[in-house]
Amino acid sequence: MSGADLDLIDLTDPHTFQRDDLHAMWRAFRARGPAHWHHPRGDVPGFWVLPRYADALAVYRDAEHFSSEGGTVLTTLLAGGDSAAGKMLEVTDGVRHREIKAVMQRSFSPRVISRTTERVRERTRQLIAEVAGAGAFDFAARVGEELPINTIADLMDLPTADRPMLLRCNKLALSSDTGTTTPLESIAARNEILLYFADLVAARRRDPGDDVVSALAHATVNGAPLREDEVVYNCYSLIIGGDESSRVAATGTVLALAGHRDQWQALLDGSVAVEAATEEALRWTTPAMHFGRRAATDVTVAGVDISAGDIVTLWNTSANFDETEFPEPELFRLGRRPNRHLALGHGPHFCLGAFLGRAELSALLGCLRELVGGIEVTGPPRRIYSNFLFGYSSLPVEFRAR
Repeated sequence: MSGADLDLIDLTDPHTFQRDDLHAMWRAFRARGPAHWHHPRGDVPGFWVLPRYADALAVYRDAEHFSSEGGTVLTTLLAGGDSAAGKMLEVTDGVRHREIKAVMQRSFSPRVISRTTERVRERTRQLIAEVAGAGAFDFAARVGEELPINTIADLMDLPTADRPMLLRCNKLALSSDTGTTTPLESIAARNEILLYFADLVAARRRDPGDDVVSALAHATVNGAPLREDEVVYNCYSLIIGGDESSRVAATGTVLALAGHRDQWQALLDGSVAVEAATEEALRWTTPAMHFGRRAATDVTVAGVDISAGDIVTLWNTSANFDETEFPEPELFRLGRRPNRHLALGHGPHFCLGAFLGRAELSALLGCLRELVGGIEVTGPPRRIYSNFLFGYSSLPVEFRAR
């Protein structure tokens, strides 16, 4: 793939990520150099593309020269900013970021976490037991969608009746199952989530419970309570972040196991630990294809000069397959060690819910090993449409009971 070919690739277009040669595309980007300038297209501004592991890692670590407050995904960065800047954890920097992060970490009390992770194991085992030996089914809809939304909803103590609406909105907020979702529909979905939590936060301030929403609603920083908009935005962040990545990681993991019989057998016979398998599943699926920053000052990355104000995108989906960090990166190896992937980000903005995502994927792998003897894909998987999330909205499979 030539440099001219790469210049024609539009990384803002979700259809780009429907192609079958994505590994080859990213190999070409990495071979071309450490930073690629993605030219403006119409009203869409240009931005830097960093495809290599070492450079992405360096920018993740450097909150002094690269700001998150202008947005952390292309959708908001290219629109000129994020309305939650300075209020929501992932689009806040500096002292306020540390303060909000400390509050959110305290809200994950050991009691709440223990209760939720135990429920993860119970729910996963129940779902896998129901589908094993029961014929063909859509894993994405029957299992992949059920586990994450209910896990984060348990943590937030959200009514069961509200969860289908939240899942529907989550699926529209940053991606599309069909490729027909309009920008206005995505905005409407995000606003519906925000309005939902505005009402819920007000209710939990009046009548708190033993849950993350109540903890945030009554949290203080230096004696002052979090503002209502800060609580609402961070609840929005939790429901989106706690659902979307885990949902597509679970489905992608099952597809990978079905396509790599030697690795499936290694999981079954116990020759690889579930913990190691979880990390390789995260690397292989890399649900969040990119994160972004805006250069706070003139800065140089790997010999490339970047101007203050430039948008810089870090492509995890390329970095996690960088040959200089991962030997034979395009091989799915459950026992891969070391495995310093960037699927959960890195640095000050490392995923706050990483423990939950790992718990969900570990529970899935453990239950598959215990209850399933074989996995057969029975129909074509269907990818979601997004320039941010990579995964599948449909995966027809059959699980043979063990």
